[in-house]
Amino acid sequence: MNKNKENNHPENNNEPNQDPSVKGQVEELLDDAIEEVEQQQDEEGTLSETEQLKNHLEKEKDKFLRLFAEFENYKRRTSKERLELFKTANQEVMTAMLPVLDDFDRALVEINKAKDKNLLKGVELIHNKFKETLKNKGLEAMNTEKGETFDADIHEAITQIPAPSEKLKGKIVDVVERGYKLGERIIRFPKVVIGQ
Repeated sequence: MNKNKENNHPENNNEPNQDPSVKGQVEELLDDAIEEVEQQQDEEGTLSETEQLKNHLEKEKDKFLRLFAEFENYKRRTSKERLELFKTANQEVMTAMLPVLDDFDRALVEINKAKDKNLLKGVELIHNKFKETLKNKGLEAMNTEKGETFDADIHEAITQIPAPSEKLKGKIVDVVERGYKLGERIIRFPKVVIGQ
């Protein structure tokens, strides 16, 4: 019985006098299915192309954001460097003036010993004006006191001597030359003598 059903089915019938309308319908259905699959593939190709464009756009956007962030960092860094440069631009001049300031300090000590009031007053005025001018340009004296703990990061030890007392072992016994800062940068380390 199944055999008869198979023979009666138009697709499985190999007889030459097949109904042309059925054959045409089958071919038409197959053509429609093929066209539908091709259309689906075209739409998928278009979608994937759109997705590719979206991916490309995302990559470009990411690249732009990274470049923008890098540029902002560059601007911040250069403005910070420029600010630091302005603060320390006169470092060379200040360093050259420090021996003159030291000579003024020594001269004041010696003039004070001579007890000439007019000379002392005149030199003090010049000394104070000179110090204030340098201070206004950013120069700041470092306060280093006897008895402070020696710190290699901010002091320069020129020699060690036996400590006069137990309390001064490893500490500053004498300050030979005052240190100076320009802004936050040390331009001359204080020269000190350490007790051992």
